[in-house]
Amino acid sequence: MRYDRKSATELAIRVCVAAGASQAMAISLAEATVAAECSGRSSVGFAHLPDYLESLLNGRINGLEEPAIFFPAPALIQVDAKGGIAQLGFDRAFEELLTRASTYGVTVFSLQNSYTAGELGYYVRRLARKGLVALAATNGSPLMAAGQSSEAVYGTNPLAFAAPVDNKAPLVIDQASSATAFVNIRQAAERGERIPEGWAIDAKGQTTMDSREAIKGALLAFGGARGANIALMVEVLAAGTTGANWSLDAPSFADGSHSPGVGLFIVALNPELLAPDFSARMALQIERLSSKGIHIPGGSCTEDEMEIVLPSSLVATLEQYG
Repeated sequence: MRYDRKSATELAIRVCVAAGASQAMAISLAEATVAAECSGRSSVGFAHLPDYLESLLNGRINGLEEPAIFFPAPALIQVDAKGGIAQLGFDRAFEELLTRASTYGVTVFSLQNSYTAGELGYYVRRLARKGLVALAATNGSPLMAAGQSSEAVYGTNPLAFAAPVDNKAPLVIDQASSATAFVNIRQAAERGERIPEGWAIDAKGQTTMDSREAIKGALLAFGGARGANIALMVEVLAAGTTGANWSLDAPSFADGSHSPGVGLFIVALNPELLAPDFSARMALQIERLSSKGIHIPGGSCTEDEMEIVLPSSLVATLEQYG
């Protein structure tokens, strides 16, 4: 089924409100969901929305809670999502984040007690569109094993980075510490498909290509120890510095009635204070790299170009909520 940006957003808002979200939360989540589709990250777009809806219904997300915002230092913004969602906490602090980054040159945004952050690139992309260089990290419920352990100890623990580019869409890099996203394995299991070697282990700690056995086991880090080290750095930033749950302590995002209570860490820098021609230099450098065949991640469609195509089965699932 095909939707333009407006109708897709309206669909998402409607089902979120029906599942128990406040209007403000529904709008924040809907806009982030549509943005994920627009950026080509459908696995954390509408395909991920049923996780939010089920969590609203079962108490893993407090749909009526309003985030609390604190300023422990001039260049620090601290948000308690209070069991809600990171997207709403970010929206509530967004203008203040822009103002403080402009005033002080750099500002850190710290959020705790939230559900999973969805598409991490969404946060840094919005900041880059306002002329800021941004780095984000978030953790989640334990899904990934590391080292010699067969126990899941980290979430997929992604990092995202974005930078403004003069007269072009921002450069955006968004990648997990795991070899793949959990939703990819779940979708493969639903279709009975095999997965590539190196993505996951089974419940006995053995590498598996059986997606249904992988669901019972754990994801693997990309690049072995190197990916695991990145996951640990993300954990320190997203859980350690924010005061959120460590992944090991985070309740499941898919079961139970408790919020995962995980964190989101973002640092935003005004590059023009250091290099007044930053965005222009970025544009020239991207052109130079592109001419050499280098893929430059980022960019997204405009509202006029936007068309979201959703499987009929997914639409039927969403319509069950509202």
